[in-house]
Amino acid sequence: MSASTRYSHLVQAAELRALLQTDAQVRLVDVRFSLTDPLLGRRRYEAGHLPGAVYLSLDDDLSGPVREHGGRHPLPDTARFAQTLGACGIGNDTHVVAYDDAAGGGMFAARLWWLLRYVGHDQVQVLDGGLDAWTAAGLELTRDVPTYPPATFTPAVRPEMVADMQEVRSKLRRPGVLLLDARAPERYRGEVEPLDKRAGHIPGARNRPFMGNLEGGRFKPAEALRARFADVEAADETILYCGSGVSAAHNALALEEAGLRGAKLYVGSWSDWSSFEENPVATGEEA
Repeated sequence: MSASTRYSHLVQAAELRALLQTDAQVRLVDVRFSLTDPLLGRRRYEAGHLPGAVYLSLDDDLSGPVREHGGRHPLPDTARFAQTLGACGIGNDTHVVAYDDAAGGGMFAARLWWLLRYVGHDQVQVLDGGLDAWTAAGLELTRDVPTYPPATFTPAVRPEMVADMQEVRSKLRRPGVLLLDARAPERYRGEVEPLDKRAGHIPGARNRPFMGNLEGGRFKPAEALRARFADVEAADETILYCGSGVSAAHNALALEEAGLRGAKLYVGSWSDWSSFEENPVATGEEA
């Protein structure tokens, strides 16, 4: 994987405030969420959010129905997702800014960022530091819920951004293929598993916890991210995964910020992999 010219997929709070004052085509999307309390994000949105922001839920809007296989947060139906965007006033020319909060660490915002890019929409950024950075800058919140005229969003899916279970299984320990696990070290090692039916990681995967992309709640500089993902630059192919295709999107965003493009996301991730009894599982550290 090679480096490319850096384009910032992040926006700072002061930059966003100025942008909102000059560009009516900007739509803010609040995606705060809790994996253990799915309604918490919406309650927090109702208690206070960035002016003009709409709310989308990871479970209801950014994921499809959960089945026996496919993971806890499979991709939403493309047509339904396009309708959801249109109902929020988001069309193909809309500049979208996603945000969550310190509790999410940017992973829910990264999921929307990645999903929009997957359906062909590149005009999307993540608010660096999320709602916490906004309030730390002395900027106001509101409880007003906006309404926007419906828009038409026409998706152009990029299937090359996705890897499925069969592809991952066929490439286990293949030279040149790098598999990165974004979960916390104790989950990667198989010491604990609070959400899925088996503990451990996909054999051959290296652990790259998504929180390591941050410093003080914000993304590290591009050079630091390049150093953190040096093995990605040396690999022929990189596949990212986590528990259910959420925090791995954070690593995807970090790679883009580092100028490293082309990584695939295994959306089903560990929750899909571990649902197949025949799939091998590794524990501990990889050599």
